[in-house]
Amino acid sequence: MKLIGKINEAASIFTAVSLLNLAAFGQATTDNTKINQRDASQTEVTADQQPSSGSDMEITRMIRQDLMKHNDLSTYAHNIKIITMNGKVTLKGPVRSKKEVNTVLQSANSVAGASNVINQITVVPK
Repeated sequence: MKLIGKINEAASIFTAVSLLNLAAFGQATTDNTKINQRDASQTEVTADQQPSSGSDMEITRMIRQDLMKHNDLSTYAHNIKIITMNGKVTLKGPVRSKKEVNTVLQSANSVAGASNVINQITVVPK
């Protein structure tokens, strides 16, 4: 029992030191509380609501495949949420610049058509 307590204490210290190191190097953790609250709303579209219909999944796959071809995009942009429901695409999540927003939108527009794309992307600079 004492060993488990020591392990838990060491893990807590390690976590605290890691967070302090991240903050010291300007890489503090991001607070997504407001975004998470927004997405918890019953009116917000989330990825788990995407139907598994072939056409919606194919649209999402094609957009993601096109985005992965852009080596100049940040990891954020490569991991943008793409939610397709009945042919309508919702894009959510952070990217690093307006240029990345435009690239993601261009990919989605080319696959689904501009009138079928809802942009909920936010720019979060480094």
